[in-house]
Amino acid sequence: MTSQYSSTAEIQKLDAAHYLHPFTDHSALAKKGARVIVKGQGVYIWDSEGNKIFDAMSGLWCVNVGYGRKELADAAYAQMLQLPFYNSFFQTTTEPGVRLAALLTEIAPPQFKHVFFSGSGSEGNDTIVRLVRRYWDLQGQPERNVIISRWNGYHGSTMAGASLGGMKGMHQQGGLPIPGIVHIDQPYWFEHGRTQYPNLSKEQYGIEAASWLEKKILELGPEKVAAFIGEPVQGAGGVIIPPSTYWPEIQRICDKYGILLISDEVICGFGRLGTWWGCEKFGFRPDLMTFAKGVSSGYVPLGGVMIGDRVADVLIKKGGEFTHGYTYSGHPVAAAVAIANIKIIREEKLVEKVATETGPYLAKVFEALKEHPLVGDAETCGLVGALILVKNKSPIQLFDEKLEVGMVCRGHCFSNGLIMRAVGDRMIIAPPLVTTLKQIDELAALIRKCLDLTWTELNNRGWLT
Repeated sequence: MTSQYSSTAEIQKLDAAHYLHPFTDHSALAKKGARVIVKGQGVYIWDSEGNKIFDAMSGLWCVNVGYGRKELADAAYAQMLQLPFYNSFFQTTTEPGVRLAALLTEIAPPQFKHVFFSGSGSEGNDTIVRLVRRYWDLQGQPERNVIISRWNGYHGSTMAGASLGGMKGMHQQGGLPIPGIVHIDQPYWFEHGRTQYPNLSKEQYGIEAASWLEKKILELGPEKVAAFIGEPVQGAGGVIIPPSTYWPEIQRICDKYGILLISDEVICGFGRLGTWWGCEKFGFRPDLMTFAKGVSSGYVPLGGVMIGDRVADVLIKKGGEFTHGYTYSGHPVAAAVAIANIKIIREEKLVEKVATETGPYLAKVFEALKEHPLVGDAETCGLVGALILVKNKSPIQLFDEKLEVGMVCRGHCFSNGLIMRAVGDRMIIAPPLVTTLKQIDELAALIRKCLDLTWTELNNRGWLT
């Protein structure tokens, strides 16, 4: 790939001078210099120094069909030549947006027949807040405006998205959360169940964790609660996989009190868990679903909300004008790329492969990684996985959070051709859905190498005694 700049250092200098990165200590990054990624193909990326890297995070949970898919570039090019942009305001539409909406309802659970497009998952979750409150207004219950979410959940970084999310570090900036959003604890067995409910099985703990929703509803007053939102598997929170009993019990509670159930499918949708949608994996029936990332495999920005019949019928029949929307809602180029992307997922049977081949194989590989002295537990669901780093395994002893052991491990990953993310001391992956069994073996070998290097460094620092 050619560049107008002569060296990595020159690009890094311009980056430090002008580019403010997301979720970044800009002063620290300027001193270190950003890693410059210049190429992608399949499950690999290359930096400007020529280093080949296994991207086990699919960019940012999104490059489901892998890098370098000419079909997606061709779809964007053809649409740009014909109609690069037009909006969906003022009683107009474009064919790609219409066709994508119809296609999405075809692959969604049967209650979803309508789509509202946004440019990202964060925008989609802002839309969720507007939709939920508009729904209850039209039902003559405007007082039902409180949305319940979970601590350590992630729903984006816009004002509403970050408020819905339960990242306390984000709430410390910008006066968050906004009013009308409250949180309950997450269903994290390794953190809560193992220590606080030692007499409960994992399945029993799932019921207990779901009961926190009912307690919060009763605390607030059912007449004030509008909806509950959650990710089927919490992604940015560290790949927190709930017990199998959790979501069916959440469904029962929502049904009991008549509140809307929202599934944030930004990460879990489009095959990530071995089903088209995460709610299908865990057996619940949401009224609304947020999507983004995998809908276009990240090739162009696109997001939106799948709107179930319960909500859509009220909006259409009673609603009048819904005073909300985006310039790029249903962008024709983004829609064309998404259509081509879904075609690839279908034709290559990627959802089925994750369910029956690569997902089970990844689970087997991660089970073997439990043997490593640093790994206290290993979990997978489809093509997401997490390793929990511990100081001692029997009995379990965690590292002091201040040591940032996960970041030590991530450093070794970055230096040895592997993108693996650290969330505290949970090391997480979400490789492209096109990853082969042979590449999973390659991934496991890289992970084991980086765990060994981490163990050696921690031992040399005296952090294992």
